[in-house]
Amino acid sequence: QVQVVEFGGGLVQPGGSLRLSCSASGTFFITYAMDWYRQAPGKQRELVAGITRGGSTNYADSVKGRFTISRDNAKNTVYLQMNNLKPGDTAVYYCKADVHSIGGRADYWGQGTQVTVSS
Repeated sequence: QVQVVEFGGGLVQPGGSLRLSCSASGTFFITYAMDWYRQAPGKQRELVAGITRGGSTNYADSVKGRFTISRDNAKNTVYLQMNNLKPGDTAVYYCKADVHSIGGRADYWGQGTQVTVSS
């Protein structure tokens, strides 16, 4: 069994910062790519940022220069540092982990954490 859990959401004013974290736990061999997605009300889920096990990163154009993704392989944890937040960043943020377990390789999703940017 693999569990993916996100932490760190909340309410922040425009221009503020938040740091999200996501950890994979359970019985598995290794985590590969770990990604952050978000879904705003009435919109499709979109990729925000991703990071490979080796540390290569990619970002949505809308967050480049404001968000930074990083990971700690020893802790099977990925982070998303979000700076200069805007109201348009308001969404539920989800973590996805590509995990190789005894059952094979598959994507596992967290339950999501709400980020609200409002004055």
